[in-house]
Amino acid sequence: MKDLRNISVIGLGLLGGSISLAAQQRLPGATVVGYSHRNATRKRARELAIAGKVANTVSAAVTEADLVILATPIFTFTDYFAQLRDLAPPGCIVTDVGSTKVLPHQWAEQQLGDRVHYVGSHPIAGSEQRGVEFARDDLLAQARCILTTTKHTNRQATRTLKDFWTTLGCFVETMAPQEHDRVYADVSHLPHLIAAALVNASDRKDMKFAGKGFLDSTRIASGDATIWTDVLLANTDNLTDGIDRVLAELAKLRRAIEDQDKNGIEILLTEARRKRAALVKYMLGKKELLS
Repeated sequence: MKDLRNISVIGLGLLGGSISLAAQQRLPGATVVGYSHRNATRKRARELAIAGKVANTVSAAVTEADLVILATPIFTFTDYFAQLRDLAPPGCIVTDVGSTKVLPHQWAEQQLGDRVHYVGSHPIAGSEQRGVEFARDDLLAQARCILTTTKHTNRQATRTLKDFWTTLGCFVETMAPQEHDRVYADVSHLPHLIAAALVNASDRKDMKFAGKGFLDSTRIASGDATIWTDVLLANTDNLTDGIDRVLAELAKLRRAIEDQDKNGIEILLTEARRKRAALVKYMLGKKELLS
């Protein structure tokens, strides 16, 4: 970690701003530089002391960086990679916090060249809120963070990045990009789609009578539509497979209900209850539900 003297965060929304705050708090010897393409965000970030310095250009943010973190929508990465190829110093580590990883690895290999080292990162942290105003220094505490690597990934860069996220309070695991996108299609991207579909299938007037269960089930539908559109379009094959599996499960329930098959309904609901109980027990053991 002593080698990370200059850390640059590109994108100062909820997650980027929170990473910047946490890095300032947990790595007091490092200089944290933030950048946003929006002038209003840069101004607000300075007012909130989100970073040690808020730069007005990408160049000013990254020319001395040991680590650059992209916290911007996925389909902006290609443009930033093209800039970082020439602007970032040799040996700089480049990562991102995007929710899909196959495409970023492909883009990095095509555009970054050999001067800098790319490793994928996905801290599993956030909320339905958006904007630098909601950034907080404890957002990453006890969160899981997935690093994604390929046979081309620099091992020392991976070790340094693992130490970085651990220092910020994360539990770090490593996956291949393809495995990451398959897993998170099921446990992150698909639930967002289902929550959105449930809201869209409900009558606005009827929803006024909803209780906590409906609100809990649909909370993630409040996520930023622009960001989530990019996520879904970057993981299409895994998501279409997941949608088909959910439709098949709904079809089982529909048939059982239509046939008045009480035993069949109970079997399906009991299986779901048992699987979720096992998940909650596991996550409590890992302390991932306590943060």
